[in-house]
Amino acid sequence: MAKLHFSLEGNSLGEFSLDKERTTIGRRPTNDIHIDNLSVSGDHAVILTIGNDSFLEDLNSTNGTLVNKKVIKKHVLHHGDVIEFGKYQLKYVNKTQEKMPTNHGGFENTVVMRPAKLVVSPEEVKVEQAPKVTSVANAPLESKPAPAPAPAEPTPIVELMPVIPTEVIPKLGHLQILSGTNSGQDIVLNKTLTTLGKPGIQIAVITKRPHGYFISHVEGESHPLVNRQNIGAQAYALSDHDVIDLIDHKMEFYLS
Repeated sequence: MAKLHFSLEGNSLGEFSLDKERTTIGRRPTNDIHIDNLSVSGDHAVILTIGNDSFLEDLNSTNGTLVNKKVIKKHVLHHGDVIEFGKYQLKYVNKTQEKMPTNHGGFENTVVMRPAKLVVSPEEVKVEQAPKVTSVANAPLESKPAPAPAPAEPTPIVELMPVIPTEVIPKLGHLQILSGTNSGQDIVLNKTLTTLGKPGIQIAVITKRPHGYFISHVEGESHPLVNRQNIGAQAYALSDHDVIDLIDHKMEFYLS
């Protein structure tokens, strides 16, 4: 389970476990992580945790949110990241990520095989000759010297055609709005985290991972529907042409 180590100017103030999907941070006492300081907005930021992954989002705070000294709006948290709110710090610790190799591209490197030459040695080339039949009746009385051996042929070279694998181009996810006020709009899911819905009513998140797209319920009494079925509390893997119902909008997920 991921954790946040809370500190102020190097002095430890405790730790928080990210044991639920939505962890709020801000000056209001109702936040999960309450920071009573004027440099922190009432509802400053939120961390969404889905499986072993956590996503930080700044909620249009007055002074902004920094991760590793850089101002962010949305950020995928990695083990060791330091989140700053004024003089307060939250260090993200995820032992699961620490043991996993980092794959920035999300896809394995393509291996291109170059043209090769196969050299076959003369010992490996065996040419069977028909047996020579000598007639006893016509054999000379004196043996004739054996004919000189034929000059050796040059070593044959077998050319191999280059094997060039077809380049794997990952398909990008899209959302086609089918109904509602934004009917006809096409949303390209080219970000790691795409938030859908209305705060206080229903919010869902679509995450882009190396092995596909997943939709998760974040906020609201009712869960999103995929193909008219409730996705439940866990992240749901989307398939090409799935139909999603969220609030009063119907949208189709497709890959292109």
